Order: sequence, then C-alpha cells, then structure tokens
Amino acid sequence: MASFQIRKYRDDDAEAVKEVFTLGMSEHVPSSFMHLLKQPLTQMVVMCMFCALLTSSKSFLLPILAVTLLLAGARQSVVYMFSRYIDTSLKKDLNNISETYINQKDSCFWVAESDGRVVGTVACLPNENAPECLELKRMSVLHTHRGIGIAKALCRTVAEFTRDRGYAAVILYTSVVQTDAQKLYEHMGYEKTGEFVVPELVAKITNFTVFEYKLNLQRDGKQD
Repeated sequence: MASFQIRKYRDDDAEAVKEVFTLGMSEHVPSSFMHLLKQPLTQMVVMCMFCALLTSSKSFLLPILAVTLLLAGARQSVVYMFSRYIDTSLKKDLNNISETYINQKDSCFWVAESDGRVVGTVACLPNENAPECLELKRMSVLHTHRGIGIAKALCRTVAEFTRDRGYAAVILYTSVVQTDAQKLYEHMGYEKTGEFVVPELVAKITNFTVFEYKLNLQRDGKQD
C-alpha cells in the first residue's frame, strides 16, 4: 500500500493541484450523462422523436440516426457544463490558492502527497451563509490513489482545523452523481441537511441536484 502525507499547500503545488481537480471533475461526465438519460423528460423526448420520425419516414435508419445525434449533443452539453464549472473554479480560487485560502483568516488548503507527487487536495474557508461553519471545498483524490485512506485523512484534517478554530460544524456541497463522495461523507459522520438544483439551464432541465452535508463538531463527544 502506498504511503502518503497530508501537508499544507505550497506555491509550487499550483499546477499539480489544478491537474488533480480537473481530472477529478472530468470523471463525473459519464455518470452525469447517465443521470441525464434516466430523466423522464429525456426519455420522453427521445421516444417522441423516434416514433415521429419512424412514422413519417417508414424507415428505422432516420430515427436511429436522429436519436444518435440528439444523444451526442446531450453528452456535449454535459461536457460543456463541467468544462464551464472547471474554468470558473480555476478563475475563482484555484489560480491563486495562497490569496484565496492560505492568506485568509480561518481558511486553509492542503494536499496529499505520495512519492513526491500531489495526489489529493482539500480546502476550507468560512461559509458565506452559515457563519458558524467552515466549508469543505476542493476535495479530490486521483483515481490511482483511492482506497488507501487519503480522502478520510483529508476530511479529518478539515474537521480538526475547524474544531481548533472554534467553529461548530463543517459544511459541504456535493452533487447527485457523486455517489462515492456521499458514501464517504456519511461514513465520516456528515448528515444530509438540504438539496437544491444548480441554477444552470442544462442543470435545471436534467434535475442536476446538489446536496448539502454537515458535520456537527459539538455533538456530545462524538468523534469524526
């Protein structure tokens, strides 16, 4: 089993952090596309198009081709949604991690390092809507280094940082397609406290839900 250490971010980690984040987010494209295909609206549109073209053309070739093109376009919409999110995240905070996290009060950014390589990341900062909480952000672990406890260690690091600074809880947001992340957070003691649909048009059409989780650090001696 590969060994690893959790340490505070350094400026020379910048490119590696961006790579870990981008790869991690890109992994969700297939599951998001499958989520789209499972939506009743998507299935209704596909079936209506197929039946209409089959009736009018008296041939299977045209409706099959049309449905194939429709699904290809739908997948590109999902790719676009994630690409836009990645670009926004890079511009918002990952292009200047020291300014956004390291130099701010009650904020920090950590990396997981294995054999001299950055293989995981996590950050936290005060939550805008819940001043009693710190928000866990930018959690990501390379696929090649999962299953050895890195994500749990990163979660514990944020919880300890939050407790040491006197905050009552850790809050985070994760999407409907990130089922492994949901299982991890629930295993670490987080409880689902809310959900909402992302305000992007594509997200609304596909019912792309985001869940809010919270880890209460003041619960009668319960350990994270």
